[in-house]
Amino acid sequence: MPKTATAKIIPETRLDSARRLVRATKAVRIAPAKAETAAPAVPTVENKNDYFVERNGVKFAGMHLIVDLWRASRLDEPKFIADVLERAAKAASATVLHTHMHHFSPNGGVSGVVVLAESHISIHTWPERNYAAIDIFMCGKCDAYLAIPILREAFRAGSIQLAEHKRGLLP
Repeated sequence: MPKTATAKIIPETRLDSARRLVRATKAVRIAPAKAETAAPAVPTVENKNDYFVERNGVKFAGMHLIVDLWRASRLDEPKFIADVLERAAKAASATVLHTHMHHFSPNGGVSGVVVLAESHISIHTWPERNYAAIDIFMCGKCDAYLAIPILREAFRAGSIQLAEHKRGLLP
């Protein structure tokens, strides 16, 4: 009878992930752009499906919200976090394409992303500090701000810090 192999699973740490990312980015080589194929300064879009946003006469790619939740709870539960982020995306009228969560160890932090047709929502949690860092980037007719009440209620955040950045501002 053949012997059964057993594998030891070692939880990945955030430091391991960061080191792997640094090694991966060092291996990337970017070819220089050819002068004869230079793009116009402001690209024009002939497609009727232009997902850039226009508000108050300003045209940009999308709204990027940087959200810090403090005194938050349930930050070590990947399934719960995935469900909350998907609900937040739907509340903002976004289309969920894929969700992936990584639990660093039992009772450890969670890093995850909900990939949207309109961009993404990502989260990184530090349950030992009752803190979560969330990015919400959405283009088109989505309203990223509608995700905030879902996040506040679900994670029972004691306080929220919010920064807004308009990505891809046209000159």
